[in-house]
Amino acid sequence: MIIMTNNVPGFPAERGALALSYDVFAKAIASGLSQIRILDLIDIIVIAIIIYKLIVLTKETRAYQVLKGMGILFLCAVVCDLLQIQTLSWLLSSFLSSGLILAVVLFQPEFRRALEHIGRGNLFDKSVLNGFSQEDSTIVSELQLAITDLAKRRVGALIVIEQKTALGDIAATGTRIDGVISAPLVENIFEPNTPLHDGAMIIRDRQIIAAACILPLAENMSVARELGTRHRAALGISTVSDSITIVVSEETGVISYARDGKLVRYVDNRALKDLLETIFVRGGASPLALLKRRVKNEEKH
Repeated sequence: MIIMTNNVPGFPAERGALALSYDVFAKAIASGLSQIRILDLIDIIVIAIIIYKLIVLTKETRAYQVLKGMGILFLCAVVCDLLQIQTLSWLLSSFLSSGLILAVVLFQPEFRRALEHIGRGNLFDKSVLNGFSQEDSTIVSELQLAITDLAKRRVGALIVIEQKTALGDIAATGTRIDGVISAPLVENIFEPNTPLHDGAMIIRDRQIIAAACILPLAENMSVARELGTRHRAALGISTVSDSITIVVSEETGVISYARDGKLVRYVDNRALKDLLETIFVRGGASPLALLKRRVKNEEKH
């Protein structure tokens, strides 16, 4: 008996067609690669380096969040174009068409810093912060001890604790510290008539990274008149970032903190501990508990 395999599915006829398609695909790739010049490869590498350095220069600044937002808008515009959502696609395209002018306005400080790096010849330098292994409970106790002692002595203090929004541009306005958080160090920084006492201290990744930093002042005219420059600076940085800023008044010794553009005053020792545990220790007190304790403190005063 003779079996004809040419008409059986999966045998030489289909295998030959599959081999032919693979051959055509391989020839297409080879043809495309043969047309790539060395200058094209250099062009791709240079663009990749520029994008990488742009991300590095903005990663530790508030502009990084803006850059991510623009990237999300760009992806939304592409998706709307593919789905043929005409109105939204036109709106996003019109907004992104002026992206160059928008980038110059939004990233003006970053462009200036990049030009300074190029002028100094250290564009490819990378500063890496070495983290310290320190127990969260130790950080809470050290900060609580320092803040309460400063409040008792009525020594003004302004402590900014960085969250998701990086504050590298704010830290650059002060003096670099890169020190382990401890009560003596915090108190010495804010000791009157010392070089670093006038300004804000920045905490990032459980480490004091800078002191004597300049913060933007709040433009809200409804701020109470008895509040000084430190409170206005705390409100100012809380409106442009998600940081939490602790303030000690040198006139009254009252402890306050600013978050999301709101100022909470008359923070007692227990509320301060809850706040610090919420920041540094997972599973700390909830914002609702802090709000209830704040209301009780304000009723006392």
